[in-house]
Amino acid sequence: MKKNLDTICIHGGWKPTKGEPQQLPIYQSTTFKYETSEQMARLFDLKDDGYFYTRLANPTVDAVARKIAALEGGVGCVLTSSGQAANFYAVFNICEAGDHFITSNNIYGGTFNLFGVTMKKLGIECTFVDPDWTDERIEQEFRPNTKCFFGETISNPGGNVFDIERFARMAHRHGVPLIVDNTFATPINCRPIEWGADIVTHSTTKYMDGHATQVGGAVVDSGNFDWDAHQDKFPGLTTPDESYHGLTYTKAFGKGAYTTKLVAQLMRDLGSMASPQNAFLLNLGLETLHLRMQRHCENAQRVAEWLEQHPRVSWVNYAGLPSNKYHTLAQKYMPQGTCGVIAFGLKGTREDAIKFMDNLDFISIVTHVADARTCVLHPASHTHRQLSDEQLREAGVAPDLVRLSIGIESVDDIIADLQQAMEKMD
Repeated sequence: MKKNLDTICIHGGWKPTKGEPQQLPIYQSTTFKYETSEQMARLFDLKDDGYFYTRLANPTVDAVARKIAALEGGVGCVLTSSGQAANFYAVFNICEAGDHFITSNNIYGGTFNLFGVTMKKLGIECTFVDPDWTDERIEQEFRPNTKCFFGETISNPGGNVFDIERFARMAHRHGVPLIVDNTFATPINCRPIEWGADIVTHSTTKYMDGHATQVGGAVVDSGNFDWDAHQDKFPGLTTPDESYHGLTYTKAFGKGAYTTKLVAQLMRDLGSMASPQNAFLLNLGLETLHLRMQRHCENAQRVAEWLEQHPRVSWVNYAGLPSNKYHTLAQKYMPQGTCGVIAFGLKGTREDAIKFMDNLDFISIVTHVADARTCVLHPASHTHRQLSDEQLREAGVAPDLVRLSIGIESVDDIIADLQQAMEKMD
């Protein structure tokens, strides 16, 4: 029986039978016992499914992964210890030293640094492109060793909407998968796989959790990309892995090849696994995701409309506004709403933005975003403070940008707090 997303949020991943707990239990154990050496050996050879060490697999973690895979419409999902780990693993699973990939330039600052600095130290080169460039201009950046294209459904912190279908076509013309970070939209508002994305990532720390209780990430595979059709580009998936007795992932696991390799190689060697306790907390958040996203979007729409009319505000970027350049794309990909994050600029200097935030009452100044509580951040002073104004613009972040993450409180109280903070700037 096919279920709606609202039902999957509640029931997905864990189906108790007679005498089992209704709520997903926490399997807080590092190891799992077997009766014979052969049973354990078959697990290590990837010949049987099962649990033997929580770094590689755990029943609580797997249940939540199955729920997220179902929400996104994927064939498999791997939970990681953070959203940063998810994006790293998603790319590193198909890239190695000497390879190249392409990404939208207006992505989260941490991911921007991961791709442009840290992965460069591993011998993997990344080219940043402006999504507003023409197809012809962007396609000039593809190389024989290009292995994937990366973008965010809604960019953090800029709020720009990524044209998934356009970039999926472009990536597929060059024989590479499209990876989309769907953190801000969540599968409640957008399912990138339905628009051609091959791999979807999340920082589950954000809306999926929704209460600032756990840090985590997820990598979802659509199962749609034909790795064997591009065998020369992806030898890690399509040729024998000597660390597993010559096993070839695409032959042994079919549509599950990508996620199996991610666990069997990267999680085995690098760690960054999700803990059972964090997976349990994440699952509690997922159970109300469909309800919270509706409220986040309703509140954010009201606040964005208010900001757009305020004399102290120089600009507002929220795709729900009819005046917004991304409104048409948002209506295509996210007709039920985008997210609760608004980017806007205040007239004045960086110091004026800081003064405004310091005047706020219950709206919190925190690094976090996409939470039940309304919170605010000035990227140029906080998350992106290592970048110059020129670098900020290259990353799609205006120096005066204020990132306002609208929570699920009373929208009248949110607007009143913003109003009094602006009045105190006089």
